[in-house]
Amino acid sequence: MSETNYNVLFLCTHNSARSILAEAMLNHLGKGRFKAYSAGSSPRENQKPHPLAIETLTKAGVSTDRLYSKSWDVFAQADAPKMDLVITVCDNAAGEVCPFWPGQPATAHWGYADPSAGEGDDDHKREAFRQTLHLIRRRLEIFVNLPADRLSRMQIEKTARELARGEA
Repeated sequence: MSETNYNVLFLCTHNSARSILAEAMLNHLGKGRFKAYSAGSSPRENQKPHPLAIETLTKAGVSTDRLYSKSWDVFAQADAPKMDLVITVCDNAAGEVCPFWPGQPATAHWGYADPSAGEGDDDHKREAFRQTLHLIRRRLEIFVNLPADRLSRMQIEKTARELARGEA
């Protein structure tokens, strides 16, 4: 693990909502200490980030530059950035067999309901995205402010899993 920067990969099935929200929010909060990426186990052909994910991030003042949907296979390649931590953010991706990640990163599961699966009018859907971003932000605010000893190679997986249970 690098001394000052940590690479974190957020995984979901389609890489259009939760993983995109988490990638953007960690890059926003990480202050250069963290570099976030996102990917999906099976993004659809021509998959793009959900428009309400982009709208929600923009309204929250979070940059959406360089966000795009991609397969997790991109990060299993030899020339991919080495991850320190891989976090699944949906239950489907958590249950799938992941590729081999170069560098054998720590893993954790932070499950969130899929805001794009919500029923109702546009206002209800927007609220679902806003709530999901809020939940992601709360967990990431704790994560980015952890002392360095909680992010050592030995501690990072334990810390990420404690955050999933609200124990950190």
